[in-house]
Amino acid sequence: MDWLARIRERLQDSAPRHAPEDWLLPGLTAGQTRRFQPYFPAEPVPASVLVPLVTHAEPTVLLTQRAADLRHHAGQVSFPGGRIETDDADPAAAALREAREEIGLGVEFVTLVGYLPDHIIPSGYRVTPVVSFVRPGFALALDPGEVADTFEVPLAYVFDPANQRPRRRRYGPQEAEVELRDIVWRDRIIWGATAGMLLTLQRLCA
Repeated sequence: MDWLARIRERLQDSAPRHAPEDWLLPGLTAGQTRRFQPYFPAEPVPASVLVPLVTHAEPTVLLTQRAADLRHHAGQVSFPGGRIETDDADPAAAALREAREEIGLGVEFVTLVGYLPDHIIPSGYRVTPVVSFVRPGFALALDPGEVADTFEVPLAYVFDPANQRPRRRRYGPQEAEVELRDIVWRDRIIWGATAGMLLTLQRLCA
């Protein structure tokens, strides 16, 4: 399948959707998320991430390994991104700024494609995933205080259910159990919000 063509088609003319009824819990469908809406924070912190799809002949996802001594989410695999600041024009501007600050990704290599629904993170953030195509040939300069490493994973590998490992987690005051998916790539595990956003993208393009 030509994943990039499918992604471009499905996300064409999309816009950020911030309404609570559109929020997703990472890894869950809209229907599965609905049962947890009463437990969502009333005023989550707006944030955005760049979902960088590198347009090699075999497309890849560009991911970061967060620094080990960070206060939050230390050592986890993630997308470039963070809190939306008052100076940011919109979620895309915030995601591009964070990608430049964290890994030195030049905006001239990035083409914005569209937006996934906002994902609500149990830590209190509402994250807008900004999907982009990244032209090969870029050079990265990592901020060692934020990012320990970057790596790429073939998009077809990420979307292959054989590479997705089920994991049970409890959520909400009643600790209802849900099944999430981790993506195992060599010696790394892509899990949590990052894996959930990739699964949202996969479902959208299936």
